[in-house]
Amino acid sequence: MICAVVHTYNEEANIARCLSSLSWVDEIVLIDMGSTDKTLKIAKDYQAKTYAHPYTGFVEPARNFGIAKAKGDWIIIIDADEEIPASLALFLAKETKFCKTDFFRIPRKNLIFNKWIRHTGWWPDYQIRFFRKGAVSWTEKIHGIPLTKGTGIDLDPNEDFSIVHYNYQSIEQYLLRLNRYSAISAKELFLANKKFSYKDLFEKPLKEFINRFFLWQGYKDGIHGLGLSLLQSFSELVVYLKLWELEKYKEQKIVKQEIQNEFLKANKELNYWFTDLLLKDSKNEIARFILKFKRKLRIYG
Repeated sequence: MICAVVHTYNEEANIARCLSSLSWVDEIVLIDMGSTDKTLKIAKDYQAKTYAHPYTGFVEPARNFGIAKAKGDWIIIIDADEEIPASLALFLAKETKFCKTDFFRIPRKNLIFNKWIRHTGWWPDYQIRFFRKGAVSWTEKIHGIPLTKGTGIDLDPNEDFSIVHYNYQSIEQYLLRLNRYSAISAKELFLANKKFSYKDLFEKPLKEFINRFFLWQGYKDGIHGLGLSLLQSFSELVVYLKLWELEKYKEQKIVKQEIQNEFLKANKELNYWFTDLLLKDSKNEIARFILKFKRKLRIYG
């Protein structure tokens, strides 16, 4: 028996698409955090078993609650803004009949601002979402890595065998989630006794941008990759400003020379990575030699 666990909060725009993709499961358990729109009315048309859960602002607690309510031997976790394509559904249903695996890491195809984002840290975006009951649980932290028991396998990063995620559909939606997620993340840092330093306002956003745009090849996603890299960088900035807020805006002595050094360091770091990017694109041997020399000595301009 396969059970789908779905988390909702005001998802009338997404829930029908999500539940329509679950016709292959034996049971749908829907955990709602107090929707005030038509989410629950729509869910009734799909014979979903609905349970109420206090609003937390993130999904992990609701997932654990839903797993406890599920009767299936196998569980698939799916969010309301996701869907399971028929090819993946058929594969997973077959796997339950003979496999000895306890859980599956499934690639997720993120559609952001009307485009499938293939880089920038959003592909293959593996998610542990299909498992034997008792093999997987979630921590009570936002975006926490699930706890697993037994053996697991990764599905190949194939579009046909991936969860489809209708992620951020507008800048406004991104900013609304940013505000909610950043508040939760800042609180977690605060409770973990992380102390705010103004240098975090330089280092954390810069690291996020470098990871997204360069290391995870966000530049290959064009304007989408650049915009998302900057937005994710800004999100990190907001997290640490909110941590400062939780510390009651505690004063820190600002030394002008230190601020200048942070800007200079950030500039050198970015120049290094842009030079590295130019080096990858250049086919001229003389130009490549000059770029390699500059990158080694960190001389730019």
